[in-house]
Amino acid sequence: MTDTPLLHVDMDAFYASVALRERPDLVDQPVVVGGNGRGVVLAANYVARRYGLRSALPMTRARRLCPHVVVLAPDYSTFMSVSASVMETFRDVTPVVEAMSLDEAFLDVRGATRRLGTPTEIAERLRATIHDEQGITCSVGVAASVSVAKVASRRAKPDGVVVVPPAEVASFLHPLDVGELYGVGEKTQALLHRFGLLTVGDVAHTPLQTLQRDLGDHLGRHLRHLAWGTDRRDLSPTVGPHEPERSMGADETFARDTDDRDVIVRELLRLTARVTGRMRAAGVAGRTVTLKVRFSDFTTITRSRTRSEATDVTVEVHRAVTHLYDALGLRRVRVRLVGVRVEGLVPRATVHRQLVLGEPEHGWAEADRAVDRATRRFGAAAVRPASLW
Repeated sequence: MTDTPLLHVDMDAFYASVALRERPDLVDQPVVVGGNGRGVVLAANYVARRYGLRSALPMTRARRLCPHVVVLAPDYSTFMSVSASVMETFRDVTPVVEAMSLDEAFLDVRGATRRLGTPTEIAERLRATIHDEQGITCSVGVAASVSVAKVASRRAKPDGVVVVPPAEVASFLHPLDVGELYGVGEKTQALLHRFGLLTVGDVAHTPLQTLQRDLGDHLGRHLRHLAWGTDRRDLSPTVGPHEPERSMGADETFARDTDDRDVIVRELLRLTARVTGRMRAAGVAGRTVTLKVRFSDFTTITRSRTRSEATDVTVEVHRAVTHLYDALGLRRVRVRLVGVRVEGLVPRATVHRQLVLGEPEHGWAEADRAVDRATRRFGAAAVRPASLW
């Protein structure tokens, strides 16, 4: 269904969901994230929402509404880390990602359908990947325009997918309250209600001239587009296909948690090959190599090493990330996920390798480029490191 190329992906109760990863014993209890005393609620899990608790609610009022609510302190470094991983997952699917906040983004997947399937299949793939790798859920709206995708993701919550083909936009939107439209806040909703415009259908079937007369030219025209789902269909990517990325990385969750070094190092090689292949395709190289390890209890650590010169060579990045893993000194500690990231990217043309006495004229860099040529011609599985066969 390529007539619905826009996805709105929204994490479910993001801050609360991330905080609860470390406290699975609290999953069935009302939980909010925020400051105590005169602070406000940053996020509430879905159990807490049944008591009327929501973000921006004063904590004193939250405690009155639900005296037994559990308050967890926010861990902003973890929130940022999870958000970065989620956004990287999005950009593995498509470079056209318009991030709206830490926990939501629009994706244009029309360039990924040949590789990954229909937009609906891509939505399900994203949900599964984020749940598996981050331990949280998300909801996805799939549509032809930004506003309809946004409304669809809201209707999909929690942990679902709603697809709205162009032919079904009217039947999907028109029964809804006007306050459901993307960008319509409480004041605009109240204004529309005063004019007798209670549903989206009321707005849709009001003459444009009437809307402009009562609401103003800009707002009247904008609401008309929203009511028919004819608003913008192109995204403004925060990291677009022609904008250089500052880092590139890849994560993978094991089918089963493992403490087998050989299995882990082999997976690090596969991830490294994926990352360095993307770097070479983009014409960049980087100096800082970062290892991410997530354990069975979802505790996550990262370790980095900065090289003296930038590289895009698979064997060099893999050697660095393997040293970082071995330096952890893990013994019988089961690992859930590993990740490889190369940071501080610069144009490859600006990197001048230091010559080493006795080094062969052609080495690993040339081998990598030969592999790249083969995979472009015959597919990604045509050539790979021997240990990955």
